[in-house]
Amino acid sequence: MSAPFGRSRRASLNWVRRSAHRNGRRAGFWFYEFTPEGLKRESEIDPARSMRHHTGRKLDLAIIGVLAVAVVLLLTDRFVLRHGVNQTTAAPIAEKSIAVLPLLNSTGDPANEYFSDGMSEEFISSLSRLQELKVIGRTSSFQFKGKSDDSKTIGEKLGVYYLLEGSLRKSADRVRIAVALIKSGDGANVWSETYDRELKDIFAVQSEIADAVAKQLKVALLGHNGQAVQLATAATPSTQNVEAYNALLQGNFYSYRRTAEDTRKAINYYEDAIRLDPRYALAYAKVSIEAVNLGTSYGVAAKEQQEAIAKARASAQRALALDPNLAEAHSAQGFVLEALDFNFAGAETEYRRALDIAPQNPTATNGLGLLISQLGRQNEALALGQRAITLEPLRSGSHRNLAIYLIPLGRYDEAEAAVGKAIELQPQGAQNYYYLAILQILRGNPSAAVQLAKQETDPFWRTYALALAEFAYGNRTGADAALKKLIDENADDGGSQIAQVYALRKEPEKMFEWLEHAWTTHDRGVLELLSDPFLCAYKDDPRFIAFAQKIGVMPKAAAK
Repeated sequence: MSAPFGRSRRASLNWVRRSAHRNGRRAGFWFYEFTPEGLKRESEIDPARSMRHHTGRKLDLAIIGVLAVAVVLLLTDRFVLRHGVNQTTAAPIAEKSIAVLPLLNSTGDPANEYFSDGMSEEFISSLSRLQELKVIGRTSSFQFKGKSDDSKTIGEKLGVYYLLEGSLRKSADRVRIAVALIKSGDGANVWSETYDRELKDIFAVQSEIADAVAKQLKVALLGHNGQAVQLATAATPSTQNVEAYNALLQGNFYSYRRTAEDTRKAINYYEDAIRLDPRYALAYAKVSIEAVNLGTSYGVAAKEQQEAIAKARASAQRALALDPNLAEAHSAQGFVLEALDFNFAGAETEYRRALDIAPQNPTATNGLGLLISQLGRQNEALALGQRAITLEPLRSGSHRNLAIYLIPLGRYDEAEAAVGKAIELQPQGAQNYYYLAILQILRGNPSAAVQLAKQETDPFWRTYALALAEFAYGNRTGADAALKKLIDENADDGGSQIAQVYALRKEPEKMFEWLEHAWTTHDRGVLELLSDPFLCAYKDDPRFIAFAQKIGVMPKAAAK
């Protein structure tokens, strides 16, 4: 099997508030006494038969005990509310914030789903160009596709004041788009409109709708330099060719499925768009990104891998040549430089340029954060990770990335909460339980680490987590078996993880041997040298410093 460029690593508590509900009577008070027949009103008991002198003290003590417990619970509740773990006061939602919900495909034909999804994405892209407006990214907005959550719930989950929703009907050469802008808090309709146009006018309709929303929200249509913002997006072909646009949207539809076969389909559709419009810069950028994924993430055959990598490089350069101000082109070039060339300084420049052009681009924000973390600048990466979550609050990967930045800083409680949120959003997501196991090893709870490692959903990461956790627990037989399995099955795409296991086992000679192997096989996981807690134990070793400088994550000027 060809080496897929390695495997790069790229629980919250639910507090229950107690409340007491008192029911009383306005007219008078009754006193009660325990009797052999049960609890009775004092007025119903013959004084001669009263047992108050026997039971009074016991009842007093019981009442005192109950009151004491109540006081403890009350004080505990107040402490939790003021100082409890992960207790946060909900921040007020900024008025200039919006989420575009997926447009309903009102044709009922699944074959048109790609078009309604694509139009929703274009509204997100258009509105994201307005500097004053916070716009939630696609991944989070699309969590509500096909669901019936009320507007208030959606607004609270996404942290937005407004929602844009509607439906789309595409038939032959005509399209009808019905949209409504509503306040999430109460569902009040602020503005609505229906557009019935020829399909050839789709680009004008997109700009018209985005412009109308901006005006309703009183968001200035001016950039920082005073120039008017054009809300037409990069998805508009240079030739206004609707068929090229249609092919691009179909490519997007398959790219989100994240399998090797769907990635190939996405590339084919993007290349169809390029054939229809040879100057379609966005289509070239998308080909590049998907080609990097195909060549580095799916273990494809060596010939296909080489072809994909060559295509990725050429397509990114073509996208930049066609449109130097296209954020997606700079992101694509940054991805090529980071994932294929290990040119981190160049990659950082490209990601930052993408964010200069499109500050609300969650993909570029996440990409830069992960790169900065690999370069050992965890506090800066953390700020980017927090920014990414404001743009994509329901994207599980953003929360897992936050944990990656928090662990090297020793902020284990926050890291655990971040992974817990990732699990809540995507229970079957890979690497989540691996990270929880790592945290328990670092906390000195190896038994818990073993149990968490066994829950990891991805086979590779489960084996790797067990190799670490079983060793920490003292089960040498289990640890050796898991390590052997890693070496036998993943030597060429998991060399960096094997090195990390040897780091925990305090076998530096083998650790450095496997790091060199990982570098030779283009294992992207080797870039985690400055963020992995086990490898970092050797950060003062001259061999560690020399290796970090060789792979480019530590400048020579930083050596001591």
